Amino acid sequence: MPNSNAKLHSNHRAGREASRRELVSRSLQSAQHCLENQDFGTAYAHYLLVLNLAPELKTTVKETFQFTLFKWAEELDSLARIQDLFNCYEQALELYPNDEVICNSMGEHLFRMGFRDEAAGYFHKAVKLNPDFADARENFYRVANWLVERWHFIMLNDAKRNLTYLRAIESAVRSGSRSVLDIGTGTGILSMFAKKAGASFVYACELSKTMYELACDVVAANNMEREIKLLHLKSLDIEIPKHIPERVSLVVTETVDAGLFGEGIVESLIHAWEHLLLQPKPKNQDISAGHYGRVIPASATIFGMAVECKEIRRHHRVGMQEVAGVCLSNSVQFFSPTYAAAGSEETVEPYTTEKLSRIPGGYRALTEPCQVLTVDFNDLQELKSLAARKPWKLSLPVTEGGILDAVVVWFVLQLDEEHSLSTSPSEETCWEQAVYPVQGLLDYSVKTGDSVMMEVCCQDCYLKIQKISSLPSECGMDFSDRDDTLSLGNEAELCNALAGLQTSTKQDGSTPVCVLESTEIALLNDTAYHECFKAAMSKVLLSLNPSKDLHSMDVDGHGSGINLQENQSTSSLGVDPDALYILDVSEGFSILPIIAGKLGPVRAYSSVEKDQHQAALHVIAEANHFPKETLEFWLSHLEEESVVLQRPKSDKLWSIIILDVIETSGLIQQEVMEKAAISRCLLHSGGKIFPQYVLVYGMLVESESLLLESAVQGTEPTLGFNIAPFINQFKVPVRVYLDLSTLPCVPLSKPAELLRLDLMSPLQNSPSREVKVQICKSGRVTAIPFWYHIHLDEEHSLDTSDESSHWKQAAVVLDEPIPVQVGDELVLDVQHHKSNISITVKR
Repeated sequence: MPNSNAKLHSNHRAGREASRRELVSRSLQSAQHCLENQDFGTAYAHYLLVLNLAPELKTTVKETFQFTLFKWAEELDSLARIQDLFNCYEQALELYPNDEVICNSMGEHLFRMGFRDEAAGYFHKAVKLNPDFADARENFYRVANWLVERWHFIMLNDAKRNLTYLRAIESAVRSGSRSVLDIGTGTGILSMFAKKAGASFVYACELSKTMYELACDVVAANNMEREIKLLHLKSLDIEIPKHIPERVSLVVTETVDAGLFGEGIVESLIHAWEHLLLQPKPKNQDISAGHYGRVIPASATIFGMAVECKEIRRHHRVGMQEVAGVCLSNSVQFFSPTYAAAGSEETVEPYTTEKLSRIPGGYRALTEPCQVLTVDFNDLQELKSLAARKPWKLSLPVTEGGILDAVVVWFVLQLDEEHSLSTSPSEETCWEQAVYPVQGLLDYSVKTGDSVMMEVCCQDCYLKIQKISSLPSECGMDFSDRDDTLSLGNEAELCNALAGLQTSTKQDGSTPVCVLESTEIALLNDTAYHECFKAAMSKVLLSLNPSKDLHSMDVDGHGSGINLQENQSTSSLGVDPDALYILDVSEGFSILPIIAGKLGPVRAYSSVEKDQHQAALHVIAEANHFPKETLEFWLSHLEEESVVLQRPKSDKLWSIIILDVIETSGLIQQEVMEKAAISRCLLHSGGKIFPQYVLVYGMLVESESLLLESAVQGTEPTLGFNIAPFINQFKVPVRVYLDLSTLPCVPLSKPAELLRLDLMSPLQNSPSREVKVQICKSGRVTAIPFWYHIHLDEEHSLDTSDESSHWKQAAVVLDEPIPVQVGDELVLDVQHHKSNISITVKR
C-alpha cells in the first residue's frame, strides 16, 4: 500500500505539472496573439499569469514583458486610470525588483504626475542598479535639481556661516537652553551642532521627503541617530505630546530666503511661540535660560538700495521701440512677473534674486543703503503685527544720478548679541540678494537730490516693495516719517508734487498689458537674434520665390517694390495664393512670425499658447498694418496638440520651420533631434529648418566657485561632520544659468569645437567624438564651460556666449580636479545622447 500511495502521489504531481505547462503554453500564445492585435491590457494579464506559474521563464520573456507593460501603461495614462497604472508597475517590480528599465519608467510616470520625491527614489535605484544606464542617469540629474536645491551645496561649503551658527548655538546651550527644536533641518547640521554643544534633547523637522531621508542618513553616519529625533513634518503640524514631549527652550532655524521672509519664517515662529516654545524671558529679569524660550536667529535688519544695472533692466523692461522692422512702441505694455505680483491677490514671489557681485556689467548704487525694517524673532506680538501692518512709505535720497533699474535688498541676521551674518552684496557670502525691478515708469532717469519712493509691506509671507517711483528734487516732499498719509503744507505743494511724481502708468488703461518671463523679455531685447533671423528668413524666401523682390516689400505700403496689401487683395482669402508657409515652434513668446510676415507674401504660424501672448501678438500685428490672415496661431488648427509638427494643409508643406534648439539655461532642448527628423519630412524643396546646424564650443578652466556650487568639499567646511557623501549623491555634473563673463575662473585652454549637431543633414552627426585640447596655462582643470554657435545658415549665426545674448551658459564640473602644465594635451570624450551632452576627460 505505501508504494501504491507514493505512485498515486507521483502521478498526481506529474498531472499537475503537465497542466501547468499546458496553461503556461496557452497563456504565452494568447499573450502573443493579443500583442499582434495591440490588446496590451489582456497581453499584460497573460504575462502576469505566465510569470507567476513559471518563474523560470523570467529571463526568456523579460523584454517582451517590458514592452507590454510600457504600452499598457501608456494606455492607462491616456485614460487617466492612474491607480491601475501604478498597480501594474508594483506587480512588475515584484517580479523584477532589480530591473533598472522598469524602475526608470515608473519614475518617469511619477515625475510627470508631480511626485518628484517618489520619482527620485526610482531614478536613484535605477542608477545604482546600472550606473551606465544613460536614461535613468539623466532623469535623476533632472529631478535632483528640484529635490535638493543647489544652494544647499553653497551654504554647506560656507565655513564662516556654519561656524557662526555653531558658536551661537553653543552659547545658548551653555546658558541653559537644554531642549532644542530645529525647524527646517535640511541635512541636520544645526541639530548636530546643538547635540555637539551639549543639548539634552534635540528634535528636528523637515517637510521634504528627500531631505528628511537624507538627514536620517547624515545623523546616523555621525552616530547621533539615538540622540536626535527627526520628524517628517511641517513645524506647523507638530503637536505636544504627540510628536515632542514638552515645550522646548530653544528653536534654531535658517528658513530664510534672499528676501528674508520667503520661506515662511514668520508664520512658523508665530506657531512655535504659541505651541512649541517656552515663554520668552521677561525683560529686565535674571532667570535661567532653561526656564524660558528663545530663537536663533534672534532678529534681523533689512536694508535696501536703489541701483542702475543694465542686466536687470534688459530682463525686466523692453527697451526697444522697434525690433527687426517690427514696431513695438505704443501697442503693448510688457511687464515681468515681479511687476504683476505687486498688484496680484495671488501668492507670487515679488522679487527675483541675483548675486550682485557677479552680475554681468556690474551695478551702480544710486542711493546709500537704507534700513527698511527690523524684526525681533523673540517677540511674538511683533511677529503678529508684522503681517497685519499696513503698507508704509519709504524715501531714499538719490546720491548719484543715473537710470533707476531696481531696488535691491539684503539683511543682517543677528543670531544672538555676539554673532551675526550679513547677506550684503559687498560681503563674501553664499547668499544672493533680493531684486525688485522697477517697471512701468514714464522716465527712469534720476539725478542727485531726487528721491526714490516706494511702498513697503509684509504680505503672504513675503517682503513686498511696490509702487517704486522717482520724485524730482524740486518737488520738495518729505516721506521720511513713513506714515500712511502724506503731510503737505498746502494744496499747491500737493499738486506740484504729484505732477513731478513718476507714476506707474505708461499710457491710459486701454493699452494691453502682457506679462512675460524675464527670459522672454531678454529675448525681445536681443537685437542681434532678431536681425539674424530676419536676414536668414529673407534669404530663404527669396530663393523660393525669386520673382518677388522681398527686400523691397513693405506691408505698410511704403516700400519701393510690391505693395503687399494690394497684392493680397487679389486673393479671395485675402492672402496671396502663392504665399509661403512658416512655422515657429520655439517655446515662449516670439515675434519671429511677425518679422517673417513683414518680408513678403507668407502665412506665418505662431505656436504661443497663452491667451495673453496671442492677444499681444495680434495687437502688434495690427500696429504694423498686418492683414489679419498673415498671422495665425498654429495650436488652434490642431486636433491633437501633442502632435505639433505636421503639414500646414493636406496639399502644402512648410518653407521654414523654426525650432527652439537651446534652452536659456545653456542646455540643448529635449528631443530636438527627433523634432528635426520630423521637420525634414515636412519641408518642400528648398525649405529650411532654423537653425540648420549648431556647433558646441568649450574650454578648460580652473574655478573654485564651480566646485563649491556643485558639491560639498569634504568635512572641513561642515566643521568635521560627515555630510558630503550623502548630499553629494544629489550633485549633478552640469551647472546651468552661468555667465561666463563674470564667472570667477582662470582659462587653461583656448576655446575648442566639441561637437556639431546638424538638423538639416543628420548624416554629418556623430553621437560621440574625441577632441584634443592644448593646455595654455598651468593649473587645475575643475570644469569645462560650453556654449553654442547657432548657424541659421552658412552666413548667419548667433553666439550664445555673447554678453548681449539672452542665453546663459553651462559647464561640466569634474569629479576630481586634474593638474596640468603648459603644453600638456588632454583628450575630451564628448557624447551626445537624447539632447544631453556629456564631456569626460580621458587621462
